[in-house]
Amino acid sequence: MFYATDKGDHGLPHDPFKAVVAPRPIGWITTMSATGAVNLAPYSYFNGVLSRPPVVMFSSEGRKDSLAFVEETREFVCNLATWDLREKMNQTSAPYPRGINEMEAAGLTPAPCRLVKPPRVAESPCALECRYLQTVPLHDENGNALNGWVVIGRVIGVHIDERFIKNGLLDTAAMRPIQRCGYHDYAVVTETFTMVRPTKVEDVRSLELEGSKAG
Repeated sequence: MFYATDKGDHGLPHDPFKAVVAPRPIGWITTMSATGAVNLAPYSYFNGVLSRPPVVMFSSEGRKDSLAFVEETREFVCNLATWDLREKMNQTSAPYPRGINEMEAAGLTPAPCRLVKPPRVAESPCALECRYLQTVPLHDENGNALNGWVVIGRVIGVHIDERFIKNGLLDTAAMRPIQRCGYHDYAVVTETFTMVRPTKVEDVRSLELEGSKAG
């Protein structure tokens, strides 16, 4: 099938776009306002975008509290959402009025950060302390403003539960992080596999040869 996104003529009960761009990591973002109000919200339009220095982004559809707070105080925290925390993560996505602390409403424990003021989720096995870099307002190809903003921040501190460090490596699967799929669906990482990235063309050719022999 094919459909044009501006027409939405896919003929399905729901738009499959989010089910195609999946699974998406969840940025469980803690922010704090200039007056000290705390906000915690999950964003599935989230990812790392650079490693040296480490940089992350999350995209807000609409000017929500997370966007407003991070622009006020120029700091935020990305908490890892895991299988064990799935229900509490989902609870923090509810449309609470401004002034309600979603962390408290979900029964989560705030833990102090080292380099930024917003608290991290103590129950989360990993958290990234971030310093705000910029907000990129989105526009269409004709320059018309879209109802979306991309927030970009530099990771300046990382918290890791050492129980998940094995043989000097962080065991992602052991933490069971969850990701957003389409509709109301999620996925969970329970196992990983390893592939060594080729460093030169000759490596690719040798891998192809090994694959043909195996077949």
